[in-house]
Amino acid sequence: MQMSLKQINYFIATADTGQVSRAAKELHVSQSAITTAIKGLETLLDTKLFERRSHGVTLTLEGHQFLQHARHIIASVDEAMSLPSRSHASLAGTLNLVVSYTVAGYFIPQYMNQFSRSFPNIEVRLVEADRERLEDGLVSGVYGLAVMLTSNLENRDDIAFDTLLRSRRRLWLGSGHELLNKRMVSLADVSREPYIMLMVDEAGNTVQRYWDQTPYQPDVTFRTSSVEAVRSMVANGTGVSVLSDMVYRPWSLEGRRVEVVTLSDAVPTMDVGLAWARGVERSPASLAFCEFMHLALGSQQPTAPAPGSISK
Repeated sequence: MQMSLKQINYFIATADTGQVSRAAKELHVSQSAITTAIKGLETLLDTKLFERRSHGVTLTLEGHQFLQHARHIIASVDEAMSLPSRSHASLAGTLNLVVSYTVAGYFIPQYMNQFSRSFPNIEVRLVEADRERLEDGLVSGVYGLAVMLTSNLENRDDIAFDTLLRSRRRLWLGSGHELLNKRMVSLADVSREPYIMLMVDEAGNTVQRYWDQTPYQPDVTFRTSSVEAVRSMVANGTGVSVLSDMVYRPWSLEGRRVEVVTLSDAVPTMDVGLAWARGVERSPASLAFCEFMHLALGSQQPTAPAPGSISK
């Protein structure tokens, strides 16, 4: 039995949604088709990819490792299918690309080498910046393109954007936490726990916005700019946190397990996307990078909405 692209797509959808039922709904197939595909993959790989829980499924360490390879496989197939449509080698130029902190650490590295191989004559000058400097640089023309948390974007009048990825925010818990035994977990439950607050990339501001829509507030006992510090503290039982799946890894640096639970309350996603100065024609190098990223993520290339039409 050989591994199929369908199996890989079903696996990725289940990993992204955290539930077989939701993956089946998004792909317009039966739950049994998803389950059969995943079981077939686990048999082929001779390893367990998911932990089955009452609220859905979570990736095992091996599942997390395979997910990275699975995304590369799908991206490579998409890239190969696009090759006949253009000569990548003939496109040359310089791209001044700016990225935000979280993007630099947890998103963009895996795509940079792929892009350089596909477009060997495009020089990418990569810079990291906070949101304010990033937005000012786009508007002033210092940077031609950004990969950023588009859900944090402030200047929507002067900056256009496409969203590449919407990463769910879920509750992180230590492996022995009592909330893992609860059928439904709400922000009210979280408010009674010591909370570890991540501050980098304005995460603290984002958290406060959705908490302010409830009668509750997080009991913040520690603030940090390090995702790894949050991961270690949660894994060791110091507190809990709500963070996106993009930065989730199942193990702390000490080798302790971090579990995730989908909250019953509506919590906004962390959106990652491309941004550029509105009304300014993008360079061929910039357009090539945008096309490449959409192909790599399997996303469409939507037209950015009119200024002010999206709530923060």
